[in-house]
Amino acid sequence: MRTLLMTLGVLAVLGMAFTMFAGFWTDWLWYRSVNYSSVFTTTLWTKIGLFFVFGLLMALAVGLNIWLAHRLRPPLSAMSVEQQSLDRYRMGIAPYKKWLLLAITALVGLIAGASASSQWRTWLMWINGVPFGEKDPQFNLDVGFYAFDLPWYRFMLGFGFAAAILSVIAAALTHYLYGGLRITSPGARATAAATGHLSVLIGIFVALKAVAYWLDRYGLAVKSSDFKATDNWTGLRYVDANAYLPAKTILFCIAVICALLFFATLWRRTWQLPVIGFGLMVLSAILIGGLYPAIVQKFQVQPNEQAKEAPYVEKNLKATRNAYGIDGTKVTDYPGTGKTQDKTQLRDDVDATASIRIMDPNIVSPTFQQLQQIRNYYAFPTNLDVDRYSKNGKDQDTVIGLREINLEGIPKRNWINDHFRYTHGYGVVAAEGTSADPQGRPDFTESDLPSKGDLGKYEQRVYYGEKTTMYSIVGGPQKEIDYSDDSGEKTYSYKGDSGVSLSNPVNRAAYAVAFGEPQILYSGAIGEGSRILYNRTPKERVEAVAPWLTIDGDAYPAVVDGRIQWIVDAYTTTNGYPYSSRTTLGDTTADSLTASNDQRAVVAQQNQVNYIRNSVKATVDAYTGEVKLFQWDTKDPVLKTWMKAFPGTVESKGAISKSLMDHLRYPQDLFKVQRELLTRYHVKDATTFLSGSEVWQVPDDPTNKSGSAVPPYYLSMKMPDQKAQAFSLTTTFTPNGRDNLSAFMAVDAEAGTSDYGKIRILKLPTNTTVNGPSQVQSQFNSEQNIAETIRLLRGGDSEVEYGNLLAVPLDGGLLYVEPVYVRGGGLKYPLLRKVLVSYGGSTAFEDTLDEALNKVFGAQGPTTSPPDQGDDGGTTPPPKSSNPTVQNALNDAQKAFDAGQEALKKGDWQAYGTAQKDLQDALQRAEKAQSQPDKTGGGGTEPSKSPTPSTSPTGS
Repeated sequence: MRTLLMTLGVLAVLGMAFTMFAGFWTDWLWYRSVNYSSVFTTTLWTKIGLFFVFGLLMALAVGLNIWLAHRLRPPLSAMSVEQQSLDRYRMGIAPYKKWLLLAITALVGLIAGASASSQWRTWLMWINGVPFGEKDPQFNLDVGFYAFDLPWYRFMLGFGFAAAILSVIAAALTHYLYGGLRITSPGARATAAATGHLSVLIGIFVALKAVAYWLDRYGLAVKSSDFKATDNWTGLRYVDANAYLPAKTILFCIAVICALLFFATLWRRTWQLPVIGFGLMVLSAILIGGLYPAIVQKFQVQPNEQAKEAPYVEKNLKATRNAYGIDGTKVTDYPGTGKTQDKTQLRDDVDATASIRIMDPNIVSPTFQQLQQIRNYYAFPTNLDVDRYSKNGKDQDTVIGLREINLEGIPKRNWINDHFRYTHGYGVVAAEGTSADPQGRPDFTESDLPSKGDLGKYEQRVYYGEKTTMYSIVGGPQKEIDYSDDSGEKTYSYKGDSGVSLSNPVNRAAYAVAFGEPQILYSGAIGEGSRILYNRTPKERVEAVAPWLTIDGDAYPAVVDGRIQWIVDAYTTTNGYPYSSRTTLGDTTADSLTASNDQRAVVAQQNQVNYIRNSVKATVDAYTGEVKLFQWDTKDPVLKTWMKAFPGTVESKGAISKSLMDHLRYPQDLFKVQRELLTRYHVKDATTFLSGSEVWQVPDDPTNKSGSAVPPYYLSMKMPDQKAQAFSLTTTFTPNGRDNLSAFMAVDAEAGTSDYGKIRILKLPTNTTVNGPSQVQSQFNSEQNIAETIRLLRGGDSEVEYGNLLAVPLDGGLLYVEPVYVRGGGLKYPLLRKVLVSYGGSTAFEDTLDEALNKVFGAQGPTTSPPDQGDDGGTTPPPKSSNPTVQNALNDAQKAFDAGQEALKKGDWQAYGTAQKDLQDALQRAEKAQSQPDKTGGGGTEPSKSPTPSTSPTGS
């Protein structure tokens, strides 16, 4: 029995050891597979070094003081009656005191080492820190001291306090156990040796407190406090500079004297003076460090707050604007009302001012899914992306998404299908952002399977994507399903060098343990050439190879040089920029999209920062998974520090190719942070800032009921001081607590241009009222004819979905455009049915953007209504389909739609309701036919219509 138990114990220990080894070994293999093994080794050795150094220091400190207390014990003859009662405890531990000493020191060492190893980022930033080249206005120290040095000094101080306290406790217990300290016995409470020993330890603690007081002086520059002017105020205020700062200096001096008094007990052998000094220090901390600043605040600051605080507010304004990259913001007064009387000229100016995007990437994903999914085991992201692609020599806004693998749609779920056969998505699907086809569907520029269109030839297989979260085993004896065409399913075997080889039995065993999947160890589907792919989302891969970066919540795909590349924006941050107010990234980057979509990540939920830069642009190859990091902000000292810590991991900005540069854009999450700060920090005057009269807010999204902030929108447009349209990221502001418009903000998002990153704000006058987004939406909903049309569109069980409410500055006023989609009856996807346009108080709600613009301005634009319309105003016939069942259903749908439009014009609601029912039935038949193969064996998917922007009914 004993032998069996020993065997089981050995096996258990070996099992735990191999489990730990498996985690380490698989991590090493993964980092080596992506060519970032230096990140793994640097991080690992740093953690190991900190663990052993600080663990050993703590163990030595505690162990040495226990040993010293034991050496300084009094002779047994001098022991009191109280101590004689402890004999049995002393006798009990006597045979094991060495082992007990080792156990105690080992325990505290392990705890201290584990705590220290978690500070690897703090250590690397301190040892590799570079100067900012900027000095704080109070102490005239480089900002790098606060960002890189002060956090490490505070950690060291905290470690010192912990070591001193544990040493005092351990020494006191040892002295008590061996008679050096007495509690109840008459006479002296401590021997001279115990008094000297403990006094020195307490003196070290008080000396550390003196150092803490001194560092607290500098900590005032990065101290957060509540201040009515702004949340998360950082930096010194009047009371800090004139009360807390001198108080910390005085307390430092008192603590130094008190520490010297404790050290003096080595000669005086009495605690009388040290105890008096310690009491004085505590009293001083209460009076000088607490009561005095409160008196200053009450009787000096509050009676004349603006005059007292103004100099410090100016420092905060300057530091905050610089730390968040908003110091170059151009604020221009904007009238808010149009100036041009020539309506025809104004109508013509619309097309020159903006390429108005009526395809909302956050609405049309189900439409992409239904029309371009092809097979149930493919899926598109919930939110598509907006990019720029050239067509006929002109850049145009494009809605784009990847057809990624969707394991939920696999006909039969099992381990082989999930991990060996259905391994990758296939192809890009893209549509013009500024147009739709006659049925309200996306005007596809890249579609079908394999995808074809304007993007040319590229590697279409998608092994890495936002929805690809499961591991796959590829390249071995088991063939993968590639895609399906008219001739049936095609198979494929992965030819990339991504992933980790499973040819080695040790690797297979390690992954079987790490993934909790024993079949990896013995499955016959794994053989020579098999590779395991995991950590497959772009965000996961970039976070793993650069753990010192904060990753943007929205990666987006682009076709670059014949490859699909995921582009990931990454940030360097710190919360140690003096005088710059802090913000919580998770709260600041949340909006109506993040509230309704769990897949769109929110940046670093509770990560508080007061400095941020988009320092790195990263790419992840959708086929090979290759990760590249490119230096984007060449001046950022935080990035330079990390590049010193991890040399060779970040490529230079010059390594970015022209084709990649064409698809880089200004990141959304940085823009959200900046717009939140600009609600207050657009003001440069301290008096105005303190009064709060110019505080703005980001309005809630009026197109849904989430109650969250309106998201920023990408749009090609021209601001008043620009000569041509530029790809931009835009948002609006309203006054705090009100709904009218106070400002419009746009940033040039087109990378590679001289104006990239330039923030422009159009500030509206405060003595006039211009409708804000919610007011425009309310006006839209309250107009009787529009409300009646919406009611009819909602007939049956149809749903109306409002697209992005875009705002465009035009001739001194604001043009609002909102596409309206209908998801009818059994139809699972929304179609563009109406377009809302509002300008200068006039509102139009028409079938097409051109018609709505023409009605609002009372003039015909350069692009007129679509040709080939009959007298009844019906739209052009739908494109031909290769599936006759689909085509017949679409023809019936067109007839029903035309009949409904005719009935709507005549006000015949009964006929309109009948037409809507016929339309619903026809669309359901088309949908059913699309999901079934036709007689030729094809996928039953309607071919995409080639883009025709010049004749599109919704083209701009």
